[in-house]
Amino acid sequence: MGAGYSSAEIPQKKSIHEFTVKNAAGNDVDLSMYKGKVLLVVNVASRCGLTNDNYTQLAELHAKYKDKGFEILAFPCNQFLNQEPGSNEKIQEFACTRFKTEFPIFDKINVNGKDTAPVYSFLKATSKPGKFGSRISWNFTKFLIDPDGHVKDRYGPSKPPMKIENDIKSLLGL
Repeated sequence: MGAGYSSAEIPQKKSIHEFTVKNAAGNDVDLSMYKGKVLLVVNVASRCGLTNDNYTQLAELHAKYKDKGFEILAFPCNQFLNQEPGSNEKIQEFACTRFKTEFPIFDKINVNGKDTAPVYSFLKATSKPGKFGSRISWNFTKFLIDPDGHVKDRYGPSKPPMKIENDIKSLLGL
């Protein structure tokens, strides 16, 4: 899991499209491939009380808007009561089999602390603070990203994905 940014490094990145992350297989993915798309970035977990509703609704949103310029980027995280203990392979199998997800699931990362993934350091630094300041409070915190790669909004774990649909449609021009 990658090291976090120092505060001096964060402002150098202007958009999420400037990051490279690892996919579940450990290969580099240049997020510039998502330029022009509306993104919903979510830290996910398989054994959380919020898992069923969130994965179900995320899969529904993705199916509804993927052909209109929308993508979900899921980042597994095991920092909240060890609710994502499996390997990347097991996590992907779980999401794809149980919830029929078609959106990308990336390498398991840290979203808080000294080993915060750089992309999450950026998301937290460029969004409005959540209930606990810039820290991610729990699984299924969501960041809505505009087509230029800028954070437009941050939603806490208790905000169901379908309650974000109008914000997504607005960014998609629908």
